Amino acid sequence: MAMFLGGLAAIALSLAILMALAWGVQQHTGNSGWVDTIWTFAVGLTGAGAALWPLAGEGPNARQWLVAGLIALWSIRLGTHIAIRTKGITDDPRFAAEWGLNAPRRMFIFLQNQALGSVPLVFAIFVAAHVPEPALRVQDVLGAVILLIGIAGEALADAQLRRFRHDAANKGRVCDVGLWRWSRHPNYFFEWLGWLAYPVIGLASGYPWGWASLLAPIFMYWILVHVTGIPPLEAQMLTSRGERYRAYQSRTSMFFPLPPREGMAA
Repeated sequence: MAMFLGGLAAIALSLAILMALAWGVQQHTGNSGWVDTIWTFAVGLTGAGAALWPLAGEGPNARQWLVAGLIALWSIRLGTHIAIRTKGITDDPRFAAEWGLNAPRRMFIFLQNQALGSVPLVFAIFVAAHVPEPALRVQDVLGAVILLIGIAGEALADAQLRRFRHDAANKGRVCDVGLWRWSRHPNYFFEWLGWLAYPVIGLASGYPWGWASLLAPIFMYWILVHVTGIPPLEAQMLTSRGERYRAYQSRTSMFFPLPPREGMAA
């Protein structure tokens, strides 16, 4: 019990410090796109550290190294992608809120709330890595495969969107090619899919803490679908693309990849 509570406290403190750093970068650059870059690396760094946290005074076992490697791979891939994207913009439209003179304070509070909200994600990594079974199991391998599929799917969706946008003939159009024909947000879907790896690894007989690993996919789904992911992005797309995006909404699934249908409800 003490180990898990201590790990939880260390996770919360680490994320709070790292997101305070993100606030400093955002204030210095004026580009809130760097917030997501730092958040991704912060979750990756804290998650890898949590996975390798010593268990009963012993060194990390194979499962801990596996989980640490998986979260590090996720962080490097996504963080690098966001950093490259952020270099090419002046600000992230999802964060372009008019906060007036209170903007610095409100951004700091927002980022600390983001740090607090990230605690369930990293704690899920922590409990998955510390399943009290020394040898790797089939479900550990399955969890790794799920996360690798998530990383690959998200990378493919990002690449398809990037190629579409770089084609001058597509200016003003809505990307509906490849994975984007099956889902309006395939990158978010595969991001969520990857977090399913932790309950696959973490749920084990006689290990009640393993249930906490379910927090990762549940929380990530809520964030992506209902809070800072899809809602502000779709509002921005409706403003910039208008009827073209409404038509896209009518035929394309919002989140889960499904065959496109004419007139399908979003």
